[in-house]
Amino acid sequence: MQIAIVGAGVIGLATAWRTAAAGAAVTLIDPSPASGASSVAAGMLTPVSELTYGEEPLLRLGLASRDRYGEFVAELEDLTGLGTGYRTDGLLQVAFDSDDLTYLDDLRRFQESLGIPVQALTGRESRRAEPMLAPGVRGGLLAPRDGSVDPRRLTAALLAAAERLGVRLVRRRAVRLLTEGDAAAGVGLDDGTAVRADRVLLAAGPWSGDLEGLPPGSVPPVRPVKGQVIRLRTRLPFLTRTTRGLVRGSSVYLVPRADGEIVLGATQEELGFDTRVTAGGLWELLRDARELLPGITELEFAEVTAGLRPGSPDNAPVMGPAGPPGLFVGTGHFRNGVLLTPVSADILSAMLLDAPVPDVAGPFSPARFSEVRA
Repeated sequence: MQIAIVGAGVIGLATAWRTAAAGAAVTLIDPSPASGASSVAAGMLTPVSELTYGEEPLLRLGLASRDRYGEFVAELEDLTGLGTGYRTDGLLQVAFDSDDLTYLDDLRRFQESLGIPVQALTGRESRRAEPMLAPGVRGGLLAPRDGSVDPRRLTAALLAAAERLGVRLVRRRAVRLLTEGDAAAGVGLDDGTAVRADRVLLAAGPWSGDLEGLPPGSVPPVRPVKGQVIRLRTRLPFLTRTTRGLVRGSSVYLVPRADGEIVLGATQEELGFDTRVTAGGLWELLRDARELLPGITELEFAEVTAGLRPGSPDNAPVMGPAGPPGLFVGTGHFRNGVLLTPVSADILSAMLLDAPVPDVAGPFSPARFSEVRA
């Protein structure tokens, strides 16, 4: 079977690898693979802290993917010899003031009602877990099974794995959907050439619906949500695990790497296709991080970046057939693209190859938006 995948971010790359491993001939189309949101993301594997009321199906998807990560990266690293920065040292979520602590207490009760193991900590216990925390931190929650991965190293390894299995990489922009009869038959490129395929997967984030020739309404709308991220460096121990904090209702997170890098993020801005780094966005991140970890201002500044997360109308992934036969979408992962990579690749490759699809995929079909419109 000939498969064309438009978009070589973390979802497209992982799906290309899995689909090629199952025996399909895969062409991956992207003018700049392993870039975009995948290169900006911090790489938190923290489905527990992402939990929101009413999003239990997304939680189950996140837990399934987190629990697949160890096997996923072990296979990837064994194939390519490249590291991914995968860590399983847990997540500490802390509260700056009493209102923040009330919110965390409510969240803990909700988590426990769903059978999710979390450990409530006092302020002193939180500081014992992370000694650099400010003396005023009121308390926290420890999710011991959460972790992180380095998305830049992960996408580099996924690209190497895909190429090793014979995936053809076309560094061009897809501009139109090709059809034969009523079915998708490939994509046309910006240089006038074409990639013919039996199945086409659109995994280009917020650009997934931009192809000419798509029937109106066939691909659910996916909007760009801007996130600004700061990268710092330290030669001395600063954090031992991913730490997320609430500061007067605002959320900030810090993700440490083994090489001394600390990723600080992230803003969430509905500004269209705007990737400018702004003084205000960076000030908000540093302001809130300094409240939690006063020593943050002593760290070396390394980099600032901004990326565009793909957000669907309900902020959940969109994975499945859409529009004409042979056309599939895999986008809308919003804040959870890196977390959901293993399970999304399993789901999408199964769909492309007519194999059994994991049950957790059910709530994330594009058809849910058609039903709402109807």
